[in-house]
Amino acid sequence: MIYALFLIWVAVSSSSAQQFYDPSGCSSDTSNQGSRYTCDSAQQPCRTFLVFRANQHFGHQNLLNISALFQVESDELLDLNNIASPLETLKRGREVLVPINCSCSGEYFQASLSYIVSERTSFPEIACGVFEGLLKSLTLLQENPSQGTDVETGVKLDVPLRCACPGGFARFNGVKYLVTYPILEGDGITPLSMKFSIAPEDLLAANHLEPKSTVYPNTTVLVPLKSDPVINLNVPDSPPPTPGFLPTITVEKTKNTKLRKLYIAGSVVGFFLIVVALLACGFYVKAVKKWKGERLQSFTDRNSVLSCSTARSSPRSGQTGRSSTNSCLSPDLLAGIKFSLYNYGIEDIKRATNDFNEDTNKIGEQVYRGLIDNESVMIKQMRFEDTRQVIDMHSKINHVNIVSLHGVCYGENDFAWSYLIFELPTNGCLRNCLSNQANRLSWRRRTQIAFDVATILHYLHYCIFPSYAHMSVNSRNIYVTSKWRAKLANIGSTLAISASTMNDKVVTVNGLVAPQNPMNEAASVKVDVFAFGVVLLELISGKEAAQGTFLKDSIRFLGGGANEGGCFEQLRSFIDPCLKNEYLIAEALCLAILAKACLEDDPLRRPSMDDILKVLGRMV
Repeated sequence: MIYALFLIWVAVSSSSAQQFYDPSGCSSDTSNQGSRYTCDSAQQPCRTFLVFRANQHFGHQNLLNISALFQVESDELLDLNNIASPLETLKRGREVLVPINCSCSGEYFQASLSYIVSERTSFPEIACGVFEGLLKSLTLLQENPSQGTDVETGVKLDVPLRCACPGGFARFNGVKYLVTYPILEGDGITPLSMKFSIAPEDLLAANHLEPKSTVYPNTTVLVPLKSDPVINLNVPDSPPPTPGFLPTITVEKTKNTKLRKLYIAGSVVGFFLIVVALLACGFYVKAVKKWKGERLQSFTDRNSVLSCSTARSSPRSGQTGRSSTNSCLSPDLLAGIKFSLYNYGIEDIKRATNDFNEDTNKIGEQVYRGLIDNESVMIKQMRFEDTRQVIDMHSKINHVNIVSLHGVCYGENDFAWSYLIFELPTNGCLRNCLSNQANRLSWRRRTQIAFDVATILHYLHYCIFPSYAHMSVNSRNIYVTSKWRAKLANIGSTLAISASTMNDKVVTVNGLVAPQNPMNEAASVKVDVFAFGVVLLELISGKEAAQGTFLKDSIRFLGGGANEGGCFEQLRSFIDPCLKNEYLIAEALCLAILAKACLEDDPLRRPSMDDILKVLGRMV
């Protein structure tokens, strides 16, 4: 389970960024994410580069001094930086490319050097001055713990410079080098990307930065390059930042008493208007509450068993049905309703469904499409004893990703059958959207739908008490709105149960067997996680859930054994061909690995909806 979640994290992180940027300065005594670039012990060392600036103050005014500091051959620096002689005095601040060997040491990448102190100094002076912020002073202190605050002359220090090697996904995207670049005052993302002839988006992604992010002096960034590095020295430095204050101008104080009185009068009038507006709002809220209370009382009286002589059709249509106690809500049922619910007559339902026409209106088992007041609705026939459970559940929840319950109707002669009226989202069920070749579902819409379904399952598992297992999550119970957002149906049905009441069982979900061990409240919701994994496979492949065993077998290559190239080829062959190449391979891999984790035979090894939501939240 941990391995699967780790793979998910790597896939998503690698699709958006290589390493994290640390905004704290070189001399900061805090260690943040990005203070050192992290690595996996399995990663191989690499040859990469860093940028160093000529500085006469520390005696690094030519390539001979710089090559000695970084322990490289001066001839190599000559060819790399197009400089004629190693003794040529460089202009102050002239940027020099320096080749380094970068390797993984423990958890971090580093280029290991040694430095002999020439005069009594401090760690910040060495890290931020001599090495120009290519490592933090805290890192230098941690690497040399035996030294005190001040460093004496002749002491030999171990210097772990910041560096990084491209990971698997970076190499897959063609990145050859990650060049360490120290930021000075005036540097910015745009001029830096121009200096290395790369897109600003690539530079932001390599450092896990958002658009319009600020980079600060005495920090470092990684520059992703797909070819050997070349610095364009003709790019001007960024202008210094705008000062945070404006110069003040002395103005002679005026003594315009009329203007002062006008200001005072305006303030008094404004305050009076605000008080009046607040009082009006208070009276309005009070009146609305009173009206709602009278409306509910009238509704209850009109539909009680003792005084029920007429049954309403939809109050919105203004039509009246025939007199029958069988078309009314009982007081017990009304006691559990916490929201406004319409009471429809049986004639309304027949008219909406063309008298339950199975050829044109039936869309599922005991489910019909209908039209009431020019609004498409979904009408579900169910037994009377199940109706209260559904209504009670909908009275306790309020979520945008749940198909809304509009009203209820009872049968003509007895309470054996009743009908619940739900909204019908414009684009129908997810299964039909995936099967529609004429209007194919784009990759971006598929990831959004996955996120929406995860959001509502997270709500049912964590945000209501007791936590609630849906037990019937599938592509035919997920509906898609006109804006391509997902809504979950069948909330409160007999298949869905309270998590605390689930016993041992083997559940069949979309053609796949989801074995269950003895469950406590936390583990029972893993049935929904299993079903969500099947929905993810449908979103990726476009195939019908009835082929569940086939879908699960199709991603066995994610269990290991295939090389990186073979893994991607098998994944591409699994992805819905309707998508062509209009998807991100890293996101597709992430969803496939997430689906595989959800389909674990052991329920306790499946991720929680909280884990799933965190992963999908990085895609939308």
